[in-house]
Amino acid sequence: MANENAKAVSKEKELNKFSKMARLRRLLPVVGLIAIFILFNALTGGRMISNMNLVLSQVYVTMIASMGVFFVMSMGGLDFSQGSILGIASIVVCTLSQSYGLPIAILGGIVTGAAIGAIDGFFYVNRKIKSFIVTICTMFLFRGVIKYLTTDAPVAGSATLINYDTTVLKLTCTLIVLVIGFIVFRYTKFGIYLKAIGAGEKAAKFAGIRTDKMKFLIYVLAGAITGFAAFINVIKVGSVTSSGGNQLETQILIALVLGGMPISGGANVRFENIIVGSMLFIVLQSGLTMMGISTQMLQLIEGIVFLVFVAVFADRKSLQVVK
Repeated sequence: MANENAKAVSKEKELNKFSKMARLRRLLPVVGLIAIFILFNALTGGRMISNMNLVLSQVYVTMIASMGVFFVMSMGGLDFSQGSILGIASIVVCTLSQSYGLPIAILGGIVTGAAIGAIDGFFYVNRKIKSFIVTICTMFLFRGVIKYLTTDAPVAGSATLINYDTTVLKLTCTLIVLVIGFIVFRYTKFGIYLKAIGAGEKAAKFAGIRTDKMKFLIYVLAGAITGFAAFINVIKVGSVTSSGGNQLETQILIALVLGGMPISGGANVRFENIIVGSMLFIVLQSGLTMMGISTQMLQLIEGIVFLVFVAVFADRKSLQVVK
């Protein structure tokens, strides 16, 4: 009897400890965002606050595209092809805008992103190749296509594209995407299925979830979302160069992890990871740039911060092999 009581007390202590760590992991990104924002404002003499429009202008594409990768990571996968998807979709948006108008151009970008996502999903689901291998392959493949299409000159869009480069439009588009994603993820079976697959795919199958179909559709959805982000990307300058979308996949991964996203997905993912992480990454990057930090040093600091957050948020007891 005494042994059973001791075991019960021990389990209760472990649960309390786990609960405290979970709360700390949820709060740390928010605290970090506030602390870094205050720190860089002090170090730059308030320049960050006075240039908030410039700072925020860099977050819209990252935040929108991060939502698709968030869905992928929730089910335990990875996606390194988002930068190349953004580049290809941006080229399509620019090309179509010259002859068919903006609505058709935006639709073309979404369809292009979805098509590349379908390629990722096909090899991942049907050929049973690990997600990070498939998406790295498509990343290099379509990065080569982007460089080929922009060899002679940047691909220019309609001259009217830059007229849409307003804070109101970009903020409205971002909020609409986030609100729809939040409602679907939080209040429908979609989010439950994603978490279930991330927590354990075999158990999800036994529960009646069509996991293969779900995984394929998630990659298509992630590509389509980034295809829409291509519209926000091109209206800044009205054209696409060979560097279009370059390193976006790295930025998204860092942003989500900074926001507290568990690497293995599952039940502990929170939709807030997208917003907090994207803001934290952009504030960190913008603050370091305003301080005159070189590109090499910037990447070094970002790498150190990323490593620290991975060490904090990686749950070594439940960490799974990436699917």
